[in-house]
Amino acid sequence: MALHVPKAPGFAQMLKDGAKHYSGLEEAVFRNIQACKELAQTTRTAYGPNGMNKMVINHLEKLFVTNDAATILRELEVQHPAAKMIVMASHMQEQEVGDGTNFVLVFAGALLELAEDLLRMGLSVSEVIEGYEMACKKALEILPECVCSSAKNLRDVEEAASMIRSAVMSKQYGNEDFLANLIAQACVSIFPESGNFNVDNVRVCKILGCGLMSSSVLHGMVFKKETEGDVTSVKDAKIAVFSCPFDCTVTETKGTVLIKNAEELLSFSKGEEDLMETQVKAIAESGANVVVTGGKVADMALHYANKYQLMVVRLNSKWDLRRLCKTVGAVALPRLTAPTPDEMGRCDSVYLSEVGDTQVVVFKHEKEDGAISTLVIRGSTDNLMDDIERAVDDGVNTFKILVRDKRLLPGAGATEVELAKQITSYGESCPGLEQYAIKKFAEAFEAVPRALAENSGVKASELISKLYAAHHEGNKNMGFDIEGEGAALKDMLEVGILDPYLVKHWGIKLATNAAVTVLRVDQIIMAKPAGGPKAPQGKKDWDEED
Repeated sequence: MALHVPKAPGFAQMLKDGAKHYSGLEEAVFRNIQACKELAQTTRTAYGPNGMNKMVINHLEKLFVTNDAATILRELEVQHPAAKMIVMASHMQEQEVGDGTNFVLVFAGALLELAEDLLRMGLSVSEVIEGYEMACKKALEILPECVCSSAKNLRDVEEAASMIRSAVMSKQYGNEDFLANLIAQACVSIFPESGNFNVDNVRVCKILGCGLMSSSVLHGMVFKKETEGDVTSVKDAKIAVFSCPFDCTVTETKGTVLIKNAEELLSFSKGEEDLMETQVKAIAESGANVVVTGGKVADMALHYANKYQLMVVRLNSKWDLRRLCKTVGAVALPRLTAPTPDEMGRCDSVYLSEVGDTQVVVFKHEKEDGAISTLVIRGSTDNLMDDIERAVDDGVNTFKILVRDKRLLPGAGATEVELAKQITSYGESCPGLEQYAIKKFAEAFEAVPRALAENSGVKASELISKLYAAHHEGNKNMGFDIEGEGAALKDMLEVGILDPYLVKHWGIKLATNAAVTVLRVDQIIMAKPAGGPKAPQGKKDWDEED
């Protein structure tokens, strides 16, 4: 009989073998804070225009070189449960506003780091939490006072570009003016009269070769595909879209054909050809001159399409097919029938073009206000173009936020220092123990200009003292001048480095919520992971197959 080993008394006795259990300040709270600090430290060096890039290789061995916090976190697959909460907060920021994910991480990390000091001083967790929540409420009250300007006319490309510029600058420092202008053109051209702006309507098509400066904006859609038939360009196109293959229809049931002589054999295949021809002829006679299909294109169908001068384009992705229908105003037909005039889409020209050594099909609208516009991005490597695409996403999201709320705050640490100054004085007026937490909350705002300074190679303490001095004199818009010598300051409103109000509003809210949630945890109980032994990685000892 196996020897019975008694379990240690206490909590572990109730749990299955292999379960882990941590409790109390030392084991649970400080351990969680440590994990979140490590995570914030990772992305903190990627903050701002001078932020460093991270090289992330995900579980599928795809390489990412980027300083976009949202992408880094998505590909890292963080396992620690407390750090996951901070990651969720930044994902929420990404979904809500589309920018400012790194701000959430840096700020939440700073809040937790300072909370650790307070807890070691002897404050209870509930007092720290209460102080943080009071300070967050106060910060969101003060924030509207920091607003320095608001967007007047978002239909003006130059004004839109100046708003988008600072969002693009943090990802692509040096190319921000060129990119912001492209993004503004794309956004303004599809901004509807109703004012409902959809981010999905700005598409990105990445084509290798040339340099970033050769990128351009097109009204309409661009697909990295070749045309199927001989016709390669059509003016004043009438487009028939089919979600089925461009082929003769096959019956659902299986049938057997008994052929007695050679004539029957000839007429059998002839009948199929005639049927195909009548179908293609009917499409051509309906007025359509471009056929877009979501499935394969049969050789015989292609032969007749060439005969009737129809341009054939094949799109494998059903999403692309839907977007094209939206752009040209067509209805995707499920079977090969002649489209009615209502079901056909229209656009000014469809043509096959060569960009670099890549063949692309362009569906182009000449008029400005199309339903979809495409940014054709050029670049020397795939990684570079992926990073530019992320900068474009941030720029487009910034435009979307400004449509919702046109207020703007000064960037480069100006808003943070102003909030820190005012919240510190609010903390002085509070009588209870939570005043310490309120002051620490104000101190956490310093993490943003500190990160900007450290990434630019400037002494952070010198910069922060200069910023405080300028703000005490009443210069609310003074922020860190990255291009200046040493710890230089500049008026951010004059330079045009502005952040949308909603980015900061949601960032402060979500970071505080995440930090408070992590602090509220006092026990971690982890059950033994389910499942048997892991499958062997690689095929070390297998025989080589032919």
